[in-house]
Amino acid sequence: MIHRGKLAQIHIAKVQLGLSDDEYRALLGRVAGVSSAKDLTNRNVSAVINELQRLGWQPKPANKAGRKAPRPPRTRATVMRKVEALLADAGRPWAYADGMAQRMFSVERVDWLDDDQLIRLMQGLVIDAKRRGQ
Repeated sequence: MIHRGKLAQIHIAKVQLGLSDDEYRALLGRVAGVSSAKDLTNRNVSAVINELQRLGWQPKPANKAGRKAPRPPRTRATVMRKVEALLADAGRPWAYADGMAQRMFSVERVDWLDDDQLIRLMQGLVIDAKRRGQ
């Protein structure tokens, strides 16, 4: 039994090529030795699809509408540079960020925060910058 997506491709190709039912069954018999696409195996389904492409069928690429590309993961160094830039723009020392880490997560230093905590600290600094109008 073949995958439903491959079966659908074969039927779409049949319609797009304008093959009659007799022509379609003759093609299946000639290429794969079966009279119905349901009888195809994983071994001979590619031979049928290749033959349909040889006859002029062009498969369309999969529609990926609505999918977003995955965001690249933030590296710790990138987030630390952002925190440093936010502190510099506000004219605040690193001790201010250490104080935020203490209040937000009960961790004494920014360097000791895990990645999730560091991102949340950076987001807090972004919110602070927006409040100050920068």
